[in-house]
Formats: sequence, C-alpha cells, structure tokens
Amino acid sequence: MKHLVILTGAGMSAESGINTFRDAGGLWEGHDVMEVASPEGFAKNPDLVYDFYNQRRKQLFEVEPNKGHHIVAALEQEFKVTVITQNVDDLHERAGSSTVVHLHGELRKARSIKNETYVVDWDADLTEKNTDPNGNPLRPHIVWFGEAVPMLDKAVDIVSKADLVLIIGTSMQVYPAASLFQFAPASAKIYYIDPNPASDIPSHVSVIKNGASKGLQEFKELLKSGLI
Repeated sequence: MKHLVILTGAGMSAESGINTFRDAGGLWEGHDVMEVASPEGFAKNPDLVYDFYNQRRKQLFEVEPNKGHHIVAALEQEFKVTVITQNVDDLHERAGSSTVVHLHGELRKARSIKNETYVVDWDADLTEKNTDPNGNPLRPHIVWFGEAVPMLDKAVDIVSKADLVLIIGTSMQVYPAASLFQFAPASAKIYYIDPNPASDIPSHVSVIKNGASKGLQEFKELLKSGLI
C-alpha cells in the first residue's frame, strides 16, 4: 500500500468555522499574535494567554469536522495515510484519521512550564493554579513563536518516505512547516490544494485551485480516473 502524506494548515479547518491563524493585520482574534503566541507574551500577561486558549478550546466543542476532514480519513481505505498538521484542533482525529502528527501542539492538551515532556489531556479551563506533580504551573501545549518545533524531525522523516504528498489549506509561507514537502523523494508526486496559490509554487508541484473540501473531491476524482 502506497504511503500518502497529507500536510494540512488553517484552511483545512476554516470550513468548520475555525478562524485562520491571523488576518492581514497580524491579529489573531483581535490580539497581536506576539501577545498570545510567544513565551514573552506569556511571561508578560499569563492570564491573557490562558484566557485566549481557554476560549479557543471551548470553540472546539462548538464545531465539527467538515467534508474535507472526512475525505482525508476515508483515504485510509486506499493508502497508508499520515496527516501532518499545523492545526492545533482535533478535527482530523474526530473525522477518523488514525495517524496525525501535530507540528504546533494541541489545544486539548497542557504541559508543565518546567518539563515539556510532562503533557496531559486537558478539556477544562486552564489557569496558573493547575500544576504538574512538582507544583509547576501548566501552560497550553502549543508551540509558540521563537520555540523549537519538537515534532519537526519526525515529520521530515515521514515525508522523506512518502510515495505521494498532498498539501491542503496552508500558504506554504510559515516556516519550518512550509519546507516539509521539499524532503519528499524525487519519485513522489506532490499535489497542492489552495484557492489562491502563490505564484512561486515549484513546477513539479501539481496545483488544484480550490478550497479544501472541493479540492479534495477533485483529488479523489483524479485518483478514480487513474491520473494519480
């Protein structure tokens, strides 16, 4: 069975009602991203950061996986599928995808501020009163700006063994995640689904100019016709 690696970004979850990471003004839900997505922002105003992610976490329980998520999950009937996502929601898992690597962390988890290997499932509101067994406060299990991406090496290894790479809902401008497809073997076919693809997409990448769900439907039709 061929190995299909699917790289997903914010556009994958947008159809479920989850806002993309930030708008053109560099704001995320009305906040400067550095206020809510950096170690410095957390040190300066932890209550703001806790509240910000508490709100994002609550939103997860108000949305459902969209058609695109379900198509991705169904592709496991034809391929060995690994999803590598920049998204911190759990919509891929809820749609039925069995192997999901989260590059930027997960909203439904928390970790110790002193020991990043201490990670726990977390669905309630999180405050500095919540601690690890040693009394250290917990923080959102999110990779912030300026922090290392712990799962990056694993992701590179996965992509390097892919037979087919499918990129969905990401501008391919956020590094290091944007460079992942470059580690695919020369023999791998690469497809990119985006309604407004950048003009500098490499020539060996086949572009499907559409939103996530419609683009995935088009990808399925190409599979069915034997063109992939």
